[in-house]
Parts: sequence; structure tokens; C-alpha cells
Amino acid sequence: MNVHRRQRAVLAAAALSLALSAMWPLAAPAQALTVPAADAGAAFPSQDALINEAREALKRRDKSRLEALRDTAQRQGHPLASWVDYWHLGLRLGEVGTAEVERFYQRWPGSYVEDRLRNDWLLELGHRRAWADFAQDMPRFKMNDDREVTCYALLAEHELGRAPADLRERALAAWLAQREADKGCQLMGRTLVQAKVLGPDAAWRKLQLAIETNRPKVARQTAESLGTAVEKAVAEITDNAAKALDAKRAWPAAHAGALAALALARRAQDAPEDAAKRLEDRWARQMPSDWQAWAWAQIGRQAGFKGQTTAAQHYRKAWEAADRSGKPVGWSDDTLAWGVRSSLRAADALSTRLILRSVDAMSEREQRDPAWQFWRARALLQTARSGPEGQAQRDEAQQALQRLASPLHFYGKLALEELGQPLSLPPKPARPLAAEREAALQHPGLTRALRLLALGLRSEGVREWNFSLRGMSDRELLAAAERACEREVWDRCINTSDRTRQEVDLDQRFPTPFRRDVLAKTSEIGVDPAYVYGLIRQESRFVTDARSHVGASGLMQVMPATAKWTAKRIGLPFKPEMITDRDANLRIGTAYLKIVLDDFGGSQAMAAAAYNAGPSRPRRWREGPAIEAAAWAESIPFNETRDYVKKVLSNATLYAALLGQSNASLKARLGSSIGPREASAPGPDREIP
Repeated sequence: MNVHRRQRAVLAAAALSLALSAMWPLAAPAQALTVPAADAGAAFPSQDALINEAREALKRRDKSRLEALRDTAQRQGHPLASWVDYWHLGLRLGEVGTAEVERFYQRWPGSYVEDRLRNDWLLELGHRRAWADFAQDMPRFKMNDDREVTCYALLAEHELGRAPADLRERALAAWLAQREADKGCQLMGRTLVQAKVLGPDAAWRKLQLAIETNRPKVARQTAESLGTAVEKAVAEITDNAAKALDAKRAWPAAHAGALAALALARRAQDAPEDAAKRLEDRWARQMPSDWQAWAWAQIGRQAGFKGQTTAAQHYRKAWEAADRSGKPVGWSDDTLAWGVRSSLRAADALSTRLILRSVDAMSEREQRDPAWQFWRARALLQTARSGPEGQAQRDEAQQALQRLASPLHFYGKLALEELGQPLSLPPKPARPLAAEREAALQHPGLTRALRLLALGLRSEGVREWNFSLRGMSDRELLAAAERACEREVWDRCINTSDRTRQEVDLDQRFPTPFRRDVLAKTSEIGVDPAYVYGLIRQESRFVTDARSHVGASGLMQVMPATAKWTAKRIGLPFKPEMITDRDANLRIGTAYLKIVLDDFGGSQAMAAAAYNAGPSRPRRWREGPAIEAAAWAESIPFNETRDYVKKVLSNATLYAALLGQSNASLKARLGSSIGPREASAPGPDREIP
């Protein structure tokens, strides 16, 4: 029997929790960790057996046992009775009606599980195409963060004849944002294309995005709305682009150029230079200029991702074709972002001017990203004419840097230093008042979250906690963060305090747990403690028994093989259980970091990249001409590692100030430039895992 996606998610979450390996979002997206240990300061009554049994029943899909446990939990007034109720109803969601779901809402009003079930139920209603019931429940969905629900909601408006004037615009945005081949967005797209609410141009745009992001299922799904011939061609392209380009069979004449562009973009993911040669030698003559521009941009994007020096040249050809077409470029923000990164690596005058074009072509939302604000300002300064003729451009750049300047993030710090201003920390806010602390202490959602965390239900606890923070003021957030800090639930302490806007408590955002041990270990081996703190904050949020889905463990998220290798290197007798011991983890992690730092000549940027992605990748990423270290960090091809490096170094700069170090400079940490290792320098330690 097929199980609905949300029902499968409920079961999967339970299974992950049972294995103590559920994931939760941190500042570094790929550092998805699980913490089996309890809230250190909590003293909850011993009612864990019921919840553990309920989790086992959910895993077995034992509806009758879950029903009995649900009734027991409610009679006892168990603090997590709502979750047992949710697990029970989640197993039966495909069998129930609106009345039973409404009774669930009434039992747990305003709670996370009420809104979580509403999310699940809306998906079920969309699957049933029960549009009237869907439209009635949708306005009560508080989180409203499910892309498939959004697609169903737009389709419901259309099917019920309530379509407002902006339906096309909202539907197109939701359809283009689809990343996975879910049924809701597929149904919405196909229905609205057939109804001519969305035209063929929208389907072709979505095909471009699906190919760009390497989503072959979404591409084939989208092609269904463009006819059998296009659907067949897209299937061939996603299966083997080179073979599709070489085939003698004819594509539909009206779409041959567009299909060739899709195939070239797909081919570029494996071999950018082969795609460039094919476009230059054959397909450019058969392709409209706007599609040719997009194809060159995709080739440039893939060449940039692979660190090839030809990337900027491909982007220049893309802009030349775009100019010939006379149409505004419809490239995605990601494609334009790689245009900037490729130009940064090229580091020549022509490429600097292309930075301005790329940023100015981005969406308004993307243009607000601090990275593009910074590099645009720098490009304005570099391309401004000398003397009075360039003064307006220089003034624009200085104003942009002033708006960006902040001690709280990577590019804000770089902007401060670009302006010659010191790193000035925000004043510490007043501690939450007794009434504010009491309100946080009595908050039922926060209490449930801590109880879930204490039981090892990390995913559920984090979601309950985050849902409880919705709508809180800065003062309420500081009080909630203090509650987590006092219980040493450091990830919730940090992430909660990070949400404040006006009152910034750096002691909460950048705590220094285990300070004596960290300072001792770093002093012993000669590593900057601010750098180590910056890395630990990003790796584990100071959760000592954190464990990633790939097996990295502890404060410094050390892999077992790396721990064994490092222990041998430093003469430490190694046992597997040492990796979860706080002191041993800290000793091994700092020793490994020192080895990596030494291997990369003391470059904190490259060492952080190596710690996250392994040493072999940064060795490849340093090839090519030497470039400014900040530009090198921005051009790291992996989103996770790029974000990681910037955050570790930004964290370390703030920790340096908080620890009273004299030089809190981000530029100093980055170093002047990064390029190939000098021939006279010692070779890399190839044994480093």
C-alpha cells in the first residue's frame, strides 16, 4: 500500500530518533547533527518509558498500541501527550476525515503539533483534490513553509474560481522554485499550463532551471506539458546529453535550438570545454541569441564550478550573445552568482566590469546578499575613472560599504576594514528581567522542546523550540536563549540569540564553554584559540556528544578514521570510544587542525576548507593564478564549504575580540592571496585523511 509522503516522514523521523541519529539545521547546512544526550540541567519526572514505547509502536506501524498509549498519555497529563497523539493520527491520515482532524486541532490549539498536522493534512487534501476543505484550512497554516502545499494552494484558487489577478505571477514563482519532483507542483504546473494561465514560456524557463540544478526528474516532469516530441527529447537529453547532441534524429524544428541549449548545458556538467567546442563549432549558428547566451552562461557556470580558467571567457561570450538578442537576461541568480565568482578568479579589468553586469542582473532579493553588495562596491571602486569624472561612482561604492559595514558577519567585517574602521562590538544588552525569565521558564512549547531533547528526540525538540520562538520580541528571545544557555543546550542558546535584531548579546551568540580546556589545548600545540572556538561553534555548537549523519563526533566533529590517524601521529594510544570523550575529542581535533594548518602554510581559510571538505579539494581549488583570499573563499565550489569557511573565519574574528586578543582583523586571518604552492615550499602531506 502506498503511504503518503508526510506519513512516511513521520515514520522516518521516529526511526531516526530511535537510532539517535535525527538531523537538525545549524548555521552550516551540511553539519546535520544528532545529540542523544539530555538537556544537562533538566530534572524531568521519569515518564520516558511511555514515549519510548510509543516510538517503537510508530516504527512498527502498530496503530492499536499507539492508540492505547495515546489514551494513557492524555489521562496522565503527560507533557508529550500531544506528540503521541500526532504519531497515532499520522499513521491513519489517509483514512480519516476533516471532523477527526478538527478534533485534533481543538485538543492541541496553538501548539507545534497542531500546525505540523495541518501541514500533513493539507498535503493529504491536495492529494485527494478536496479543494473546498483545503481552502478552508489553508489560512490557519502558521508555518506555511512547504513548497508543495503552496502549489496545492495556488491550484485550489484556480479550481475554485477564486483566482486573483496575481495568480500567474505567484504560481510561476512557486513552480520555478520547485526543486524536487513532487506531485503538488507537478499537478499545478500541468493544470495551469493547459489552462493557459502559465504559457509555454514558463515551461521552458522551468526546464532551464531543472537542467541548471541537475534535476532530471523535474525536467522530464516539466516537459510533459510541452508535448510528446519535446518530452521525448528531454528524456534523451537528461539520459545522455552527448549522445542526444550527436544523434541524427530530428528534434521538433520550432524547438531545436532550445533543446540543443538544454543538451549543451547538461553536457557542460560533465565536460564544459567539450560543450563549448560543440556550441562554437555547430550549434551557435542554429540557436537564437537568447538561448545561445544562456548556453554560454551555463558552460561558464560549470567551468567556474570546476575552477577552470576559461570560465570568465565563456561568461563574456554569454554577455555578447545577450547583447545581440536585445532581451533582458533571464538567467538564474545562481548562474549570475557564478558569473561573479568566475570574474573574481579572472581578476582582470574586463572581468571586473562583468561583476557589475552580473550583480545588476540579479533579482532584487539576491542583490541584497552581503556578498554581492561587497563585490559590487569593490568593482565600482576598481572601475571608477580617476579624478572628478569617477567621483560619483566612488561615492556610490563608499555608501554601499557603509550600509554593509557590521561586526556580525563576514562581509560586514570586510566592509569595515575596507573603510578603515575598527571592529566595534555592540553593547551588551541588559539581562532579561525576572518577569521575562519567568515567562520563558513557563513557556509550554519551550518546556516540551527541552523534554524532547532530553529524550534524544533532537529533530522534534528543535522544531518545537523554533516554532515557539515565532513572533517573540528581542527581549523574549534573550530570555529564551538564557534558559537554553543555563541548561547548556548550546545550539538552542546560540541560534535563539542569533534571531535578535536590535539587542545583540555576544556572550549568548558566541559562548566559550570549556574555556580552561580549550585554552590549555591550544596553548600546548600553538593554535589560535579564537580560531578553534570559531570552528567548534560552526561544527557542533558546543554539543559534546553531537554526531553527524556520516559519523563525525564530538565538539570538533572528528571522523573515526581521522581520529585514529591523528592519535597515532601525536603518539596517543587510540581506542574508538575516545572520539566521544570531550577531552580526547578536543585534543585530537586541535591536533588535526594544527597539522592541516601547517600543511597549508598557516592559511586559516584553506585549513578551514580542508577541515570541512578534506585536504585534497582545497589543493585543487588553489590552482590557477593567485587571487585575493576573500575572492578565493567566495569562489569555493561547494556551497557548504564556502559558507563554512566564511563563518569559521568570521566567528574567529569575533572570538578574538571577546578573548581580548589585540588583533581582531578578518583580513589578517584571510591572508593576502591564495594560489599554487611555491615550488620551493615543502610538498603537502599526502597522508592527511
